[in-house]
Amino acid sequence: MSEYWLISIPGDKTPAQAFETLNNATSKQNTLSTNYKLPIPDLKVGTLDQLVGLSDDLQKLDQYVEGVTRKVANYLKDVLEDQRDKLAENLLANNVDLAHYVTHYQWDAAKYPLKLSLRNLSEIIAKQAGQIDADLKVKSSHYNNLKGSLQNLEKKQTGSLITRNLADIVKKEHFVLDSEYLVTLVVVVPKANFHDWEGKYEKLTDMVVPRSGRLIFQDQDHGLFTVTLFRKVADEFKHHCRENRFVVREFTYNEEELAAGKNEITKLATDKKKQFGPLVRWLKVNFSECFTAWMHVKALRVFVESVLRYGLPVNFQAVLMFPNKKSIKRLREVLNNLYQHLDSSVGSGSKYSDMDMPGLVFGQSEYFPYVYYKVDIDMVEQAKL
Repeated sequence: MSEYWLISIPGDKTPAQAFETLNNATSKQNTLSTNYKLPIPDLKVGTLDQLVGLSDDLQKLDQYVEGVTRKVANYLKDVLEDQRDKLAENLLANNVDLAHYVTHYQWDAAKYPLKLSLRNLSEIIAKQAGQIDADLKVKSSHYNNLKGSLQNLEKKQTGSLITRNLADIVKKEHFVLDSEYLVTLVVVVPKANFHDWEGKYEKLTDMVVPRSGRLIFQDQDHGLFTVTLFRKVADEFKHHCRENRFVVREFTYNEEELAAGKNEITKLATDKKKQFGPLVRWLKVNFSECFTAWMHVKALRVFVESVLRYGLPVNFQAVLMFPNKKSIKRLREVLNNLYQHLDSSVGSGSKYSDMDMPGLVFGQSEYFPYVYYKVDIDMVEQAKL
């Protein structure tokens, strides 16, 4: 289970006592959850109107930064390809795994100075995430184009004889070259039609060189034949081939062009390999940047909502809870019993779909008497693994 609950409860006499009460009810006496204090520094409160407006904006920022974080994580998974078993060791925050980071979270005052207003802090994070999002689009587009071109060429090396590259199949001795009058054509024939081809190809038109048909390669479905004829009947020969389900490949033997095709695959493979390492490093670094920024947005939301809920002076305890998967319903009941006095009308967790409750709900599907946010640290779409 990768889901944590980030809640905030009134500090009562002291935040430490509030945490102890919660911990006794959910962790020590009952194995409902494992709890961690989440330290939030003394931030600048501002006015009530500013907090109400900021609360709505922070919800949108929360969704945006989480979305960018997940995009970076999923693209890293795509880039790793057959090394996806190493994904977890690359998805780190401040060089530690995500569970360790969230359970030992500390505000980064160097990136997000405490002297700034809440609005300024949110704008710094928004700009940071926006830049990463924009850079990801550019880098992924370039790498995907390179990867796609390489895959298309590789498919032509191994696909059906009707479409695949013939450079590794044909040889110079299969063709009559530098002749003013004769030309060698390459024809794909279904295996079921081999006998039909052998009986017909010399008669499809006049001026076909007798016994020039030669099987040079075959796969599970088709055979590749060469046949030599006079140039002036080539179009008529192709027409009759189509009538008999024989596919004439548009192919001219040219050693320089064939070598260039092979070199193109080598070049693309080399370019992809060169870009792989730097791209993975960029994704790792910026995943960490995004994830840590996202947790700071969560901290900002907890601070703002706690002030709106519990009032001034600031006195609350933020707690990161790791619920026991088998006891989630019971955990909710215990929390509601502990804090229903804060708002008896929603003691059991009421759902609000059409109500706008500034400073309290802001689009959440559930409202509890305590501040609550979900933190899901599973950053990768498992269905695609």
